[in-house]
Amino acid sequence: MTIHYRRAMSLVSELTEEIRQFAVERDWEQFHSPRNLLLALCGEAGELAAELQWVAEDRVNEHLSESNGRERFEAEVADVAIYLLRLCDVTQVDLGAAIRRKLVKNALKYPSEKVRGSAARYSSADPES
Repeated sequence: MTIHYRRAMSLVSELTEEIRQFAVERDWEQFHSPRNLLLALCGEAGELAAELQWVAEDRVNEHLSESNGRERFEAEVADVAIYLLRLCDVTQVDLGAAIRRKLVKNALKYPSEKVRGSAARYSSADPES
């Protein structure tokens, strides 16, 4: 386990605790069922997508460098992350471990020597995502 990974997981744990405490202080745990959190996460992902929906591909970097565009984009990224961390907390998903398992699976499914530089979907022996 690398130092960077340990620091990142420590930060995720700290943020998860802050988000949990935020909910506790407002008596919101009663509303934080897995279903409700998932639906909120989907809604926030839609709001994040809307930030770039009508921005021309060649203007995305420019849009994100403008303070107002950047501010709104970052706020929506934060909302998505908050709901994801809260959902993982409530459902007892170890986000770091889940990501690591998925990366291993994806490395087998998409071998770099076969997919490098291609956006086409590579079919491996294991079609399960």
